[in-house]
Amino acid sequence: MQTLDTAKRNLAGKLLPLTLTVAVILLDQITKTLVTKNIPLLTPFADDCVVPVVGDYIRLIHVRNKAIAFSLGSSLPGNIRRILFAFLPLIGIGIVFAIYFRNNEFSRTQRWAICGITGGGLGNLMDRFFRPDGVVDFIDCYFFGIFGLERWPTFNVADMAVVICGILFVISFLLQVAKENKQTGNKEKNETEVQK
Repeated sequence: MQTLDTAKRNLAGKLLPLTLTVAVILLDQITKTLVTKNIPLLTPFADDCVVPVVGDYIRLIHVRNKAIAFSLGSSLPGNIRRILFAFLPLIGIGIVFAIYFRNNEFSRTQRWAICGITGGGLGNLMDRFFRPDGVVDFIDCYFFGIFGLERWPTFNVADMAVVICGILFVISFLLQVAKENKQTGNKEKNETEVQK
C-alpha cells in the first residue's frame, strides 16, 4: 500500500507535466490569433498573403483546414466532419487523461510527451469548436520534392507539439523496452550461472 508521501509525489509527478499541455494550448492559440489578425487568408496567386521567414524555405501563410492532417476527410459533409474530427477526438483525449492519471508505469519523459500531445490535440480541437472556417494552419515549408511534395502540408504549433512529443514518446518507449529486455537477459544469465 502506498504511503501518503509516495501518493503525493506520484500526484505531483503527474500534475507538473500538465503545464506543458497548458503552454502548448496558449502558444498555439496566440500564434493562430496573430496569424488571423495579420495575414490575409491565402488565395491563389496572392503574393501579399505570404510572409517569408527563411526565404522561400519557411513561410507564414494563412490557410484553414476543415479536415484532419493533410486535409483528409475534407469532402465529408459538415455534420459528419464535426462528429468525427471534434467529438470523437474529445472522447479520445478524455480516455488518454484517465489512463494517464491511473497508470503509475509511465516514465517522466513519457508523461511530458503525453501532455505535449494532449496540448496539441486540444489546441486543434478548440479551433474545430470555435472557428467555423476550420483549423488555422500557417507554417509552410519547402520540401525539396521529397515524396513528390514541393511543399510540406501547412501546419501549426499544435501539430508540431503532437509530432515532436509523439516521436519522443515512441523513442522513450522503445528505450524502456530495450532496457527491460536487457535486464531480463542479464537476470536469466545470472540464474543460469548460479544453477551451474
